[in-house]
Amino acid sequence: MTNLQLPVSVLNLAPIREGQDSKDAIESMVELAQATEKMGYSRYWIAEHHNTPTLVSSATSILIKHTLEHTTQIRVGSGGIMLPNHSPLVVAEQFGTMATIHPNRLDLGLGRAPGTDMVTASALRRSQNDSVYTFPEDVDALLTYFGPSNQQGNVKAYPGVGTNIPIYILGSSTDSAYLAAKLGLPYVFASHFAPRYMEEAISIYRTRFQPSEYLNSPYMMICLNVIAAESDEEAFFEQTTMQQFFLNVVRGSQMMLKPPVESMEHIWSPNEKHMATSMSSVTLLGGKDSIREQLNSFQEKYNVNELMAVSYIFDPEKQKRSYEILKEVVDGR
Repeated sequence: MTNLQLPVSVLNLAPIREGQDSKDAIESMVELAQATEKMGYSRYWIAEHHNTPTLVSSATSILIKHTLEHTTQIRVGSGGIMLPNHSPLVVAEQFGTMATIHPNRLDLGLGRAPGTDMVTASALRRSQNDSVYTFPEDVDALLTYFGPSNQQGNVKAYPGVGTNIPIYILGSSTDSAYLAAKLGLPYVFASHFAPRYMEEAISIYRTRFQPSEYLNSPYMMICLNVIAAESDEEAFFEQTTMQQFFLNVVRGSQMMLKPPVESMEHIWSPNEKHMATSMSSVTLLGGKDSIREQLNSFQEKYNVNELMAVSYIFDPEKQKRSYEILKEVVDGR
């Protein structure tokens, strides 16, 4: 049997549940961080999305700071900061400040997508040029800003210099696999919503990896969906919340995170079902034995270094239990 004792972490898009307001959603985000910290999770990452009324994760660095203030040891970070929207210097100053207040607890995951539609991306107004194409240079700039003072130019991030905040490259296609390998940085693939290129991206990253001052060998993280419950039947029921979440994405609709339903068949069309299911195909689903079996199969095939789980479950207590079951499986309990 494959060794399942690997670090597990949490990704939270900070969705608003039906019946909640934004403040409730932020409180739920903090409560989940506190619960998963007690369970022994390694990191808690918060995403960046804009102009999305169903999520509260637009000002990611503020949510990270808020989470750091309400936890004591779990690493908190971005999954990710979308660099096309931000000046690297401002990111370095913000994260450098947080790292000064909370040393050795911060991660910076970086993505090249804007995390929104193009009209909103334009309204974010980082530049009139397409800053998606400057992503490799922007990552380099951040590595420099967090490094030693004597390797920097006249413009420095204060505080930020010498904080050496770990940087992770995020990706949902093969492009960032090449970049993470070339820079010798850890790589996180977004299988939780874009699984199509996962296998190819893992292969590219591992075969092309160049050791660096940050990392001697490839460090591959996979973000996937986890719906774990006391039984397979209960998990299948709870899964309908996630299915409605992805249907929301497919339709471009703006529904809050919805309670589970007995059946999805009257809610989605066959085409919508196909699209939503293909987006969420990398999901661990079921009771503890099923989760263990699926995770064993996944690790036998991919042998990743770390799992990052996102769990769209409507009931906050059942969501916490889902993370608890995953941790018990990984710990061999």
